[in-house]
Amino acid sequence: MDATSIGLLGVAGVAVVHTAAGPDHWLPFIMLARARGWSRARTFAVTAACGIGHVASSLLLGVGGLALGYEIAHLAGIEEIRGDLAAWALLAFGLAYTVWGVRRGLRRRHAIEVHAHGDHVHVHRHAIHLHAHRHDHGWKQQQTTFWSLFLVFVLGPCEPLIPLFMVPLGEGRLAAAWTMAALFSVVTIATMLVLVGVALAGMQRLPVRGLERWSHALAGAVVASCGVAMLFGL
Repeated sequence: MDATSIGLLGVAGVAVVHTAAGPDHWLPFIMLARARGWSRARTFAVTAACGIGHVASSLLLGVGGLALGYEIAHLAGIEEIRGDLAAWALLAFGLAYTVWGVRRGLRRRHAIEVHAHGDHVHVHRHAIHLHAHRHDHGWKQQQTTFWSLFLVFVLGPCEPLIPLFMVPLGEGRLAAAWTMAALFSVVTIATMLVLVGVALAGMQRLPVRGLERWSHALAGAVVASCGVAMLFGL
């Protein structure tokens, strides 16, 4: 095996370890997918979109930094600031989602159930059947959840990618720079998808039906915990 192959294997290994060791890369998708009842295809699509935003933002930062003459150390400082912003954003999103989930759980405790059927929402309470028109609140909530996650991942730094990309790029080895960037990005996103898929399959076997009323609150708490872990390097 030549040096190039060893180097590429090393890049792939770094991507796998970086992604797997950071629960914020995959745990939010698992919890939110379970709470919101996303299909496997939707969950993978959201995960992939956030992964693309995650690596693309760091690549754009690297290209922009090189164009402005910044050193890697300076970009590392910017990445650290981005990391703090992403952590606080994830914490804020998680706390807000937890509060919303608790309110939703308390409403269900009083036997108020809301079921969406096509263009209408049916509200049930005990033996009383009420009918209400749909105002796309569920769709808006789904969109808010996605864009909030996407923004967090765009803000979140992909620390190993900067030196892997910047060093050969700064030396004029464009092919090597973009090859490493592409490999790291693909492996990172693939690892996210694999971890999410395996975890979802495992969760389907767990006896969690009794906790379904609080699934949104639990999802928000886990997401907030990921933000705390990022802030304190846990």
